[in-house]
Amino acid sequence: MTRNVVISGGGTGIGLAAAQVFAADGDQVLLLGRRGDVLERAKVPGALTYAADLADPEAVRGVAGFVGREFGAVDVLIHCAGGNGLLEPPVGGDDPLDAVARDWTVNFRLNALTAVLLTEALRERLAEPGGRVLFLGSIAAYRGSGRGSYAAAKASLHPYAHALARELGPHGITVNVVAPGYIEDTGFFGDGMDEERRARLIAETSDGRAGTPGDVAATLHWLASPGAAHVTSQIIQVNGGAERGH
Repeated sequence: MTRNVVISGGGTGIGLAAAQVFAADGDQVLLLGRRGDVLERAKVPGALTYAADLADPEAVRGVAGFVGREFGAVDVLIHCAGGNGLLEPPVGGDDPLDAVARDWTVNFRLNALTAVLLTEALRERLAEPGGRVLFLGSIAAYRGSGRGSYAAAKASLHPYAHALARELGPHGITVNVVAPGYIEDTGFFGDGMDEERRARLIAETSDGRAGTPGDVAATLHWLASPGAAHVTSQIIQVNGGAERGH
């Protein structure tokens, strides 16, 4: 049975890998992201695309209208949009407090507000029963590694997901977070990953390798399957053992 799958951040990295897995399964996929040209270049057979800034309520209302016209119900909603703010325009001025305020604001907009706004805009369209909401978290939410603002923004998805799971559970909808560790072949680190740091991150794992977007996409695909119907309000770590389960 064909499902309607909405994926934010679907043009690159983990979002693109997830879109390809669901499309290969015969599902109808909608790719969301800020850069329309990136979405158009994404190699996802039969996918629809819609460019929007998901931190802007008006833009998210546009997404909701498009989903209503094209899909009706949403079977699977996956939040892969986000980032650590390194790709955002640099802040002007030299005041360090201004820089801190901007850093934290940008990270919460990219990683928390985008997910919350899109979820709230589409929650009435989630399939009942059988709907799935999946957030992309991070190992940083457990250990505060990297930028503290990014880690805090990702950690904020945990209580939101738990609350949403309780609210939507009676309707047969599950809500989970997938928290990756170090994943290669994404634009997350930009040009900032040196070989020494890469080797250190891999050494933290138990299986001795970096993760791939496909590792995370496979987990998302399983959580959206009937076999995961009794799995909800969980943080599923995909990090090769770099961080122990909690």
